[in-house]
Amino acid sequence: MIEVDQLSKSYGSTVAIEDVTFTVEPGEILGFLGPNGAGKTTTMRILTGYLPATEGTARVAGKDVHAESMAVRQSIGYLPETPPLYPEMTVEGFLHFVARIKGVAPGELAEKVTSAINRCNLQEKRTTIIRKLSKGFRQRVGIAQAIVHNPPVIVLDEPTVGLDPRQIIEVRNLIKSLAGEHTIILSTHILPEVSATCDRVTIIKRGKIVATDSPERLVQRLTGKGGYRLELRGETERALAVLSSVPGVSDAQLLSTEGLAAGHARFQVTTGAEDLGSAIAAQVVNEGLELFELSRNRASLEDVFIDLTMEEGTAAVDAETVASEKPVAESTADSTAEAAEASQKPEDSEGESSGESKGEKKDSAETAPLPVLDEEGAPTAAFFEQDRNATSQAADPQTVTESEAAAEETE
Repeated sequence: MIEVDQLSKSYGSTVAIEDVTFTVEPGEILGFLGPNGAGKTTTMRILTGYLPATEGTARVAGKDVHAESMAVRQSIGYLPETPPLYPEMTVEGFLHFVARIKGVAPGELAEKVTSAINRCNLQEKRTTIIRKLSKGFRQRVGIAQAIVHNPPVIVLDEPTVGLDPRQIIEVRNLIKSLAGEHTIILSTHILPEVSATCDRVTIIKRGKIVATDSPERLVQRLTGKGGYRLELRGETERALAVLSSVPGVSDAQLLSTEGLAAGHARFQVTTGAEDLGSAIAAQVVNEGLELFELSRNRASLEDVFIDLTMEEGTAAVDAETVASEKPVAESTADSTAEAAEASQKPEDSEGESSGESKGEKKDSAETAPLPVLDEEGAPTAAFFEQDRNATSQAADPQTVTESEAAAEETE
């Protein structure tokens, strides 16, 4: 249903995503995971026709995103991170408006809107003005506008962000109910949400795909080790020797004796993927040690996510720290020089200098350029504003600068 092949997007020298490749089968829910700034939203925007790709191809429902953009948009229901709602409209009126925009036939409008309202459990809120709804209900309305034209593909970008636990469960159940009839891409960094709803997971890091598989297989394949935690009573060295002698055990370590009864100790046993719990318990009992607790350590999707993305977060923090730190000696020298310079200034010019400084700071603050790229590397409104200004100036041959106009007046 969705095929992404070698997809890349760059803004000048900034690479947002690079060689992104994955597929989503019909009726499947794919979790698209990654830390903030990894390229999730950029990928979603390209798939929905909001942004063009620099390189690569993407096909949705058999249609090329670039060559058949309008047809692709008709096949997609998109919920961005901030739902695109009109707060002054009622729920039902807004959904009628969206359905007309998305090309629903007039004879099917009432049926499609009612179906979306029922599927999102908005029956009691259909005549309520949207600005009076809670955030949870607004998210439901956002999902309703994405499915009102019954598209084969639904793209949800952070659908549970900012919701309380009860609202998260409600939205999660709604997403699961849409599977089968619709193919869904769920972009998020909330791992329990992925484990509870998704059939497969794709993890992106620094704009590149680093893993794709089911949550269960990712845990098994990427962690590769199992283990058990035990509480025993007996001599510590003898207990370690007994645990190490069990076939399949690769390591046994003493964890702690603090907070336990006299003679008790906690141990960690590392094994392969096979289940050795019964063999470990039998060996311990046969050797005369007393077993008080035996529990299995199970890796989670969170462990896998941290293993695959921790390097990026650590590197970013380190780079930011290095860039922001200033040597103490240099800082002290600068402060001393500034103090000496200030003491040499005439007293009568101090107020004027201070005023000029404040004025300069104010002018600097007023003219400070806005960021042209957001945290995902996508262009902001400031980017398009600069582009429009540059285009209009280039297109108007009569445009002159203030300095040129002043020079002409002088002459």
